[in-house]
Amino acid sequence: MRVTSGKRLDPIELDMTPMIDMTFQLIAFFMVALNFSEADIDQRVNLPGSELAKPPDVAYQEPITIQIAKDGVIVFGMGDVNLAGLKTGLLREAQMIRSFGDKKNIKDVTVIIRADQTVRTGLVQEVIKACQDAEFENFALRSKQSEDSVLVGG
Repeated sequence: MRVTSGKRLDPIELDMTPMIDMTFQLIAFFMVALNFSEADIDQRVNLPGSELAKPPDVAYQEPITIQIAKDGVIVFGMGDVNLAGLKTGLLREAQMIRSFGDKKNIKDVTVIIRADQTVRTGLVQEVIKACQDAEFENFALRSKQSEDSVLVGG
């Protein structure tokens, strides 16, 4: 025997508002939590490979990043500069660091140099000299890890 009621059941509707709200909260969380250290990387720089390259043990506290593209353009701060512009910018950075007094010491700042693999070594040395003229002493030269040796006999 079949029992039926006279009522017709309405279709069930799911309220998607909480799910959409949670999705937007997750998107906002990941936007805030992402590490934006890659923002300092210029795509024009193709790092040389080295079998000795390894990531630093600890992250540098507020490093200064200087990049040299394959065409010899120096990328510092928010744009492209020449060597004279780099010297001016480094002197300004050093002056700002000194103005903080005992909070920071210029000798504790690390200058990260990312140079394209085709850039002449002399230009990298000139950049290091410009940094030393502004009294920066700690440097980190970037390269990418490779299993193969990049040294070529000759």
